[in-house]
Amino acid sequence: IRSVLQTPELATSIEGEATRENTSRPISLGAATNNASWTHSTGTPTYRVTHPALRTTPQLAWSADIGDGDSRRYRITADPVVSDGRVFTLDAGAQVVATSTSGQTLWTRDLTPTSDRQGQGSGGGLAVEGDTLYVSVGYGVLAAVDVATGGLRWTQDLDASGSGTPTVFGDLVYLTAGDDTAWAVEKASGRVAWQTGGSTSINNVLGAPAPSVTNELALFAYGSGEVQAVFRRGGLDRWSATVVGKRPGRALSSISDVTSAPVISGDRVFVGNQSGRLAALSLGSGKRIWTARNGAVGPVWPAGGSVFVISDLNEVLRLDASDGTRIWGVPLPNFVKDKPRRQSEVYAHHGPVVAGGLVWVASGDGVLRSFDPTDGTLAGVVEIPGGATTAPVVAGGTLYVVSRKGQLLAFR
Repeated sequence: IRSVLQTPELATSIEGEATRENTSRPISLGAATNNASWTHSTGTPTYRVTHPALRTTPQLAWSADIGDGDSRRYRITADPVVSDGRVFTLDAGAQVVATSTSGQTLWTRDLTPTSDRQGQGSGGGLAVEGDTLYVSVGYGVLAAVDVATGGLRWTQDLDASGSGTPTVFGDLVYLTAGDDTAWAVEKASGRVAWQTGGSTSINNVLGAPAPSVTNELALFAYGSGEVQAVFRRGGLDRWSATVVGKRPGRALSSISDVTSAPVISGDRVFVGNQSGRLAALSLGSGKRIWTARNGAVGPVWPAGGSVFVISDLNEVLRLDASDGTRIWGVPLPNFVKDKPRRQSEVYAHHGPVVAGGLVWVASGDGVLRSFDPTDGTLAGVVEIPGGATTAPVVAGGTLYVVSRKGQLLAFR
C-alpha cells in the first residue's frame, strides 16, 4: 500500500490534478556571463545569479577533502560559496575549509565551541562578503571569519540551533535560528541589531532557509510555513503570508517547514514547501498571485518567464512564472530500493541551477544531470563520485558541489 500511495502519479491525482503532457516552449535566457563569485546560497543576497556561463559537458577537474561527510546522525547542509579565488565549505560538524579554485587547501577552522564536544552539533550555512566569511553552525553560533587566514573575528550565541543559512546585506547579517527566531546582527561587531520571529513549529527541517534581502525588506521563512517580510533596518513587520498544503499518502507532507528559501524576481517572491505547495507572492504586499500544487525541496530558479524547481515528488519542473502552470516535468530517481518493503529511503536531489543554457541538477545517486530548458529533454550526465549532498554553485565557468563523502568537487 505504501509504495502505491507514494507514487507521484497517485499523489497528484488525489489532489485533483490530472497528469499533464509535457510541452515544448521556447525560452530566452539571455547571454551567459562569466560570474566571478557566488557569495550566498542562492548566488546573491537578493536575486539569483543571471545565467552564469558553464560548458555543456563539464568534466571533473579536481576534488578536495573538506572534513566529515554525511552519516546516520549528521548531515552537510551548507552549500559552498565562492569569492576572490576561494571556495568555502562547511562539513557535517563545524569545520570550515577554504580551498583555492585550483583545488589546494588554504586553511581550516574548527568552530566547535569550547563548551561543547565535537559531534554534538550538525548543520549550518555560509555567506561571504568582502574579507569576511559568515558561518552559522548547529552548535548555536554565528561566527565571522577572516577569508584570508581563517582567523576568528567574532561570535554571537543564538540561544538555539544555528543550522540556518545567513545572508549579508549592507551592515547587517540576517539569519533564522532553529527556534524560528529571526536575527539581524551587526556584521562588523556581531552585536544584535534586532530580533523578531514567526509562528513556531516542532516539525522543522535541519537548515533554515536563507533570508532574502532588498534595500528595504528582509524576508524570512519559518517552520510553520509562514513567510514574513520586515523592514530590514529595524525589523518592523511589513507583511506576512503562509505557504501550507498537504500531499495525501506521503508522510513528509506533515512537515510544514518552508524548504524553498524565498527567491525574489522583479516584484515577486517565490517560496515553497515539501508538502505540495509553491507560491508566488507580491514583494510589496505579500498578496498571493498564484499557488501551484507542486512543492519545492530547494530554492527555485526564475529565468526567461519560467520557474525551474525540484518538486517534492522528485521531479524537475518548468512552470510558467505568470500563473504557475506546468510546462514540463521530468521524473528523477526516487526510491533507493526497488522492492516495496524496502522503500524506506529516497535519493536527494539538489538545485536546480540554470547555467550555460541548461538546467542542472546534482543528485545523491551520484549523477549530475543537465536538461534542455525548452522541453526537459535530458541533455547530459556526469558522474558525481560519492553522490551530491549540496546544491551546485557556478562561478568562473566552474560548477562546484560537495559530495556525501565530504569532498568538494569542481567540474569544468
